[in-house]
Amino acid sequence: MIKITLPDGSVKEFEKGINSMDVAKSISEGLARKVLATKVNGEVWDTSRPINNDASIKLLTWDDAEGKSTFWHSSAHLMAEAVEAVFPGVKFWVGPAIDKGFYYDMDLGETKVTEEDLVLLEKKMNELAKQNNVFTRKEMPKKEAEGYFTQKGDQYKLDLLQNLSDGEITFYNQGNFTDLCRGPHIPHTGFIKAIKLTSIAGAYWKGDEKNKQLTRIYGISFPVQKELDEYLAMLEEAKKRDHRKLGKELGIYTMDDNVGQGLILWMPNGTVIIEELEKLAKETENAAGYKRVVTPHIAKESMYLTSGHLPYYADSMFPPMEMDGEKYYLRAMNCPHHHKIFDAEPKSYKDLPYRIAEYGTCYRYEQSGELFGLMRVRCLHMNDAHIYCSKEQFAQEFKAVNNLYLKYFKIFGIEKYVMRLSLHDPEKLGQKYVNEPELWQETEELVRNVLIETGVPFVEVKGEGAFYGPKIDVQIWSAIGREFTLATNQVDFAQSRSFKLSFTNQHNQLEIPLIIHRAPLGTHERFIGFLLEHYAGRFPTWLAPLQVKILPISDKFADYANSVLQSLKNADIRAEIDDRNEKIGKKIRDTELMKVPYMLVIGEKEMNEGTASIRKHGKGDLGTQKIEEFISTIKQEINQRVNNF
Repeated sequence: MIKITLPDGSVKEFEKGINSMDVAKSISEGLARKVLATKVNGEVWDTSRPINNDASIKLLTWDDAEGKSTFWHSSAHLMAEAVEAVFPGVKFWVGPAIDKGFYYDMDLGETKVTEEDLVLLEKKMNELAKQNNVFTRKEMPKKEAEGYFTQKGDQYKLDLLQNLSDGEITFYNQGNFTDLCRGPHIPHTGFIKAIKLTSIAGAYWKGDEKNKQLTRIYGISFPVQKELDEYLAMLEEAKKRDHRKLGKELGIYTMDDNVGQGLILWMPNGTVIIEELEKLAKETENAAGYKRVVTPHIAKESMYLTSGHLPYYADSMFPPMEMDGEKYYLRAMNCPHHHKIFDAEPKSYKDLPYRIAEYGTCYRYEQSGELFGLMRVRCLHMNDAHIYCSKEQFAQEFKAVNNLYLKYFKIFGIEKYVMRLSLHDPEKLGQKYVNEPELWQETEELVRNVLIETGVPFVEVKGEGAFYGPKIDVQIWSAIGREFTLATNQVDFAQSRSFKLSFTNQHNQLEIPLIIHRAPLGTHERFIGFLLEHYAGRFPTWLAPLQVKILPISDKFADYANSVLQSLKNADIRAEIDDRNEKIGKKIRDTELMKVPYMLVIGEKEMNEGTASIRKHGKGDLGTQKIEEFISTIKQEINQRVNNF
């Protein structure tokens, strides 16, 4: 007998060789019908794989990330079976699951896949799925596997085999399709009830442009049709909310080839948003005891060698400039400059925590294929700050930064979020991470305890820490459920040593400070991109580039319109007059399209009474108000930063 430990801590005994599907059935038949895969001692297995020793298991369903991943990987194999049926002779490279769905890279020779082919392949996949074909795992000696693919003339799989050894080669079969695969897979194809092949792309073999270009087909699948329908509806809404589309329509930003890839030109409307975000951050940081600094955009190579960024980060930095026999780099991060400011004057424990903030411009050499609108750029403006504190102060300071995030979430109407506690990988100490194992354990525990104490939702991820310490990556979701990485909150125990930073403690002894790197609003670029989608371009009044549009019915009311405009400007309200010779209906429609929060319609009656007919974007007519009353109302809305959408 073997002992199986379940997630709730309960232990059950079973005959040696039992599989997890039978374990699920022993709990309930309803559960068994939902189980897609199983995590056995931390490793995801097929439900049919026998368990021969005591083990801890977790039964994975569609509600688990590993369950979805297994489902989509199996869907990739189902797609490959359909492709092989429709296009005989095709050769396959790899077909992994991705964050949303799956893809398969394949060599179709001279055949070009069309959108019509995708419809045909979807039909075939649905047909094959209904056959309830079992995914069967088979282990094979390397020599036999090589013989199999040599006979097939499949150089792609032979290449994969080169990196595999006897004992780790497995094949999976379902229906008429067999492939070299590590697995795992769902029990059978019948779980796949809804399928959509979404796009066709080219992909170089092994990602190398010198190699042959393969065909990549993307798809997504679900266990019920309703979820696919909801996903497709979300995609349609996402297209409408695409920050690149809205950014152009609303005059937020532009790019130009003569300026360079990934270099954003902020237009007047976008600049207003930037300035309002800066204003918010500065108010918040001033109240929290931060002092503002300004530092250069370049620095000598020696500083980045001292910080450790060059050994770990060189690929993301622009090439150096040679001046006066020295190498200078465009800064990719603000931290080394801030460390120099900390070190410029002696510090005692009375000066700590020492908090400095800067809207620093950074430059990162993102690969051209990775550039994407505002989300991946080469010049970025970062809401950056560093806190230098003692170990005793750390928990309170880290907690205060987390609370700052929560405050911003409320202001911007961000309801769904999670903190990713990114840890180091002990096996990569001295390579990817600073070789200080004890400090890693200590600081990771400090951060973990703060997260637990504050009660914020968080997950732990191994192997994604910064090279100098653990960090929190803040994941947020837009109004339509799309996930974004907002910002980071990092612990640094290494650079204070590299830069020989110190302060005098209560006992008149030198002590090394801990450093907290934080940027709650991330970069202007990424955050504004998120907000464009989150609000669908309908910015709350305080953040809107143009807050009020004055719409006179005819030229007769131009003088009154100008007096209203002046009153609004005197109250620091961003306003314009639409003085075009157009009918009022067209003016209203055009202003709606520009998503201006308020319209003031002015005619004979309004001029005589010192009023305006108030319209609100998306809500229509609000009635007539005295101009003074309207100004008072909108000022309150702006000052309180009401998230009114």
